[in-house]
Amino acid sequence: MLRILALLLALLPASLAAQDRAALERQFRGWLEQTVWPRAQGAGVSRSTFEAAFSGVTLDWDLPDLVPPGAPAQPQRQRQAEFGSPGAYFSAGAVQGAASVGRQMAARHAATLTRIERATGVPGHVVLAIWGRESGYGRAAIPHNVFRVLGTKGFIGRRAEYFTEELIAALRIAQAGHAPGAAMKSSWAGALGQPQFMPTSFLKYAADGDGDGRADIWRSEADTLASIATYLARHGWVAGRDWGFEVRVPEAVSCTLEGPDQGRLIRDWAAMGITRVSGKPFPKHEAAREGFLLMPAGRHGPAFVVTPNFYVLKSYNMSDLYALFVGHVGDRIAYGVGDFAGGWGRVGGLMRSDVAAMQRALEAKGHDVGGADGLAGFKTRRSIGRWQEAQGRAATCFPDAGMRGALNG
Repeated sequence: MLRILALLLALLPASLAAQDRAALERQFRGWLEQTVWPRAQGAGVSRSTFEAAFSGVTLDWDLPDLVPPGAPAQPQRQRQAEFGSPGAYFSAGAVQGAASVGRQMAARHAATLTRIERATGVPGHVVLAIWGRESGYGRAAIPHNVFRVLGTKGFIGRRAEYFTEELIAALRIAQAGHAPGAAMKSSWAGALGQPQFMPTSFLKYAADGDGDGRADIWRSEADTLASIATYLARHGWVAGRDWGFEVRVPEAVSCTLEGPDQGRLIRDWAAMGITRVSGKPFPKHEAAREGFLLMPAGRHGPAFVVTPNFYVLKSYNMSDLYALFVGHVGDRIAYGVGDFAGGWGRVGGLMRSDVAAMQRALEAKGHDVGGADGLAGFKTRRSIGRWQEAQGRAATCFPDAGMRGALNG
């Protein structure tokens, strides 16, 4: 009898949760009709498109960061517990695999890539590297129903208005017939197709690369390539410039000079003693133009002088490592370059909460770390270096466990 009672008590919360979810599902349908449909209709979406999009759609309770109405606020889920070594991002398998398949795709799509580069100024090998990183050249599974994902996030997500706007954009895409509803698959975050565009980005940048009058980034490789190139061109890609160069930085040059807001003419960086690892001089057409120091692992890894095109790559995914990966894989595809000359040190392994605590301590000392998010972006890296220099320490410009106590002292 006690075992039966215990079982009933254990099942009680689940039963209540099921009732709550059923009620929320009804509210969700009401929200679609009362909030989403009027906005969609105003955006030119037909009733038939709207009904087809949401036929059989229910809330997706497996998505992260959901906040049902009336539920107490919960801390945002931290999906990356550890702040690992940047070198892990450049595993041999990932880099070599992306470059190998990229070279195959370069041969397959040579005519298309030439046409796209002529139209946009964006080199084909750069476009290929992004395609490879985003969806494995179209081979990665993109399994989610975009209307279910965006509907759920718009109704009970943390950034409800943002995702509702993206939902309306997705309905506009369906209305325009770029892809049948069954083909409109997304990531868990609502990013669409092989280039992984959010719907509003699709409406701005998706391009017809095969001349059929549609921009089908789910099934058309030509459309995918044209869309990525259009995105980069519209974000300011400078034709004829590289993305950057791996360099050696003398000890006399402080790592605190890193960042897109501390640019110098590339010839001025060279005058400070910064040299290319290849031993070649910087190209003449680059020397009189602006470049920026990039040290993604501080003194514990390879260093680069990058051009404004690096930050165009970064606009695709706001990560220095992402942009560096794309630039490097593109160079492997086009030029057959090997690994970075500078090795990645054995750094990382800190909890993101530890890095965030260091960031807050630096903020308290007047440093601009770019936000206490537990990730060491360029503002955090150089703030660490400035603090180290002020303490009479050798600047490494990267967090380590030994700093925690000293920063709070």
